[in-house]
Amino acid sequence: MQKKYIVRLTAEEREHLDEIIKKLKGSGQKVRRAQVLLKADVNGSNWTDKEIADAYSCRTKTVEDIRQRFVEEGFQQVLDGKKRSTPPTPKLLSGEQEASIIAMRLGAAPAGYANWTLRLLARRVVELEIVESISYETVRRTLKKTV
Repeated sequence: MQKKYIVRLTAEEREHLDEIIKKLKGSGQKVRRAQVLLKADVNGSNWTDKEIADAYSCRTKTVEDIRQRFVEEGFQQVLDGKKRSTPPTPKLLSGEQEASIIAMRLGAAPAGYANWTLRLLARRVVELEIVESISYETVRRTLKKTV
């Protein structure tokens, strides 16, 4: 089958990939992408997708995707991968809400209590309508960031 996306590496790109592979510099994914790009290079090894997939224990679709990303998005983008534009889960508290929880924790405990507990803090935050609802685990993570 005729390849739709042709990988042509410059000498300096080849050097960079060799360095990544030799020093195992970066994540395992980055090293594998570097290996695939080197073998897919038309001016270099020029292996078929099947040969590359067999050599590096991946699917031929993975090799095709790496070649396609190289052509469409560029050398550095393929190696480093896409960065997330948003976190996998949205933040539950704004900075202002976090600050008020921390300030509350640093203040004196309510009457009848020696110290603030996570559950007590969570209950008080809801009572003061800082947030609609919150779990004590979210309070714990918020406080842990400040330590």
